[in-house]
Amino acid sequence: MEEFVDKALDYASKRARFAEVRYCSSTRNVVLLKNGTVSASGYSIDSGISIRILNKSIAFTSINIANWEQLKEGIDRAIRMSERSGREKFSSEDPVNDFWEVDQRKKIEDVPFEERVSEMKELDGQLANEKIPMRILSLGDNIEEEYNVNSEGTSIRSKLPKVGFFAMIGFLENGSFEQGTVEVGYSGGYEALEAWKLGDRLKHESDVLKKAAMAKKLGDGVYDLIAGPEISGIVAHESAGHPTESDRILGREMAQAGESFIKKNDRGKRIGSDIVNLVDDPTLDHSFGYYKYDRDGVRARKRYLYKAGLINDFLSNRESAGRMESKSNGASRSSEWDKEPLVRMSTTFIEPKDYKFEELIENVKEGVYMKSFTEWNIDDIRYNEKYVGREAYHVQNGEIMEAIRRPIIETTTVNFYSSIDAIGSDLEFSAGTCGKGDPMQGVDVWMGGPHIRLRGISVR
Repeated sequence: MEEFVDKALDYASKRARFAEVRYCSSTRNVVLLKNGTVSASGYSIDSGISIRILNKSIAFTSINIANWEQLKEGIDRAIRMSERSGREKFSSEDPVNDFWEVDQRKKIEDVPFEERVSEMKELDGQLANEKIPMRILSLGDNIEEEYNVNSEGTSIRSKLPKVGFFAMIGFLENGSFEQGTVEVGYSGGYEALEAWKLGDRLKHESDVLKKAAMAKKLGDGVYDLIAGPEISGIVAHESAGHPTESDRILGREMAQAGESFIKKNDRGKRIGSDIVNLVDDPTLDHSFGYYKYDRDGVRARKRYLYKAGLINDFLSNRESAGRMESKSNGASRSSEWDKEPLVRMSTTFIEPKDYKFEELIENVKEGVYMKSFTEWNIDDIRYNEKYVGREAYHVQNGEIMEAIRRPIIETTTVNFYSSIDAIGSDLEFSAGTCGKGDPMQGVDVWMGGPHIRLRGISVR
């Protein structure tokens, strides 16, 4: 279908203020094991063309049939829709001509199905030896190739390979069941398996579940909190990334994914202590959310969502930036060729500082070290939030003591960030799939951060 892209752009450009044509192809593999048995596997190639038209309003159409007449009918329909009343506009951006790709040391194309299965079975065998009765392992990859052109002169080709692994394991002891997950993602090839050290990760997680199944609850009270990178990551994603999405702030996502407690004129408003920086950066090497240019053809860059404890920047695409009379900061993403680009996160994290882990805990008299979570909840405006610990310990007089069972934190976004008084120098990421839009779009993301210390947090 790629041969139709330039022809479609030429046809649409003559009848629109702005036209964009994007061809995208995704080649995917997946292997799923349940308790040592291959439960499912799949190989697919999905490709098609999407077109956006801007006249009075924005219209979107897509097709995966290699037929010019049907493609032209779709463009005509989109043009008619774009003539309906509206005052939409895209931000003014410089055109780009470029080709980019992510290198692979061990190419996805060169890894046979049997090798994928063998790797998974070896990991499953290790878990079985650890007496883990519930084991679900999934290994997948995707090569996404795109050709994106618009009527302003942008022409971008790209090739983005990615590998992802997900494990859900469960342990039962004396009627007490604990469940944990390991989820990692990587832009690049199957060298990811070496970088991840999955055997060590899964061994650690199995040990955590065994401890948690035997642990006891800590008494309700006010404690200092040491939060690990997995907690930092989910907090950054949910209470910094989502509320700074400009389409939420403008109300476009109101009936789909919710609103935001942040308002259009809230830049500069205090959200946390002055050591807190919240970042979203699609350009980090090997990020599961990596891209060089977004779906609008805008170059990706590092964005400080909160800076020195203040609301600093909103994630935007050309549509929302146009409404705010500003420039896009390259946050336009879509999950497949037939989905419209929306404002999305990529790689969201609390920026590290200079504390060593030992320094974070050394003057904690009574505290909780919550390294990972088993559950989280947050409201539709991303303000009231709850986190339940999975791997968690009592901290007393600067020492990590016994494991504790599912400590619960219920707080607000402002209280959480305002309570941070020290930030570690480490930085770790986990992968996830972020859902948004109607129809729902799930895009790959990284989320993470360092260990952080909060003072005076209610824990139950």
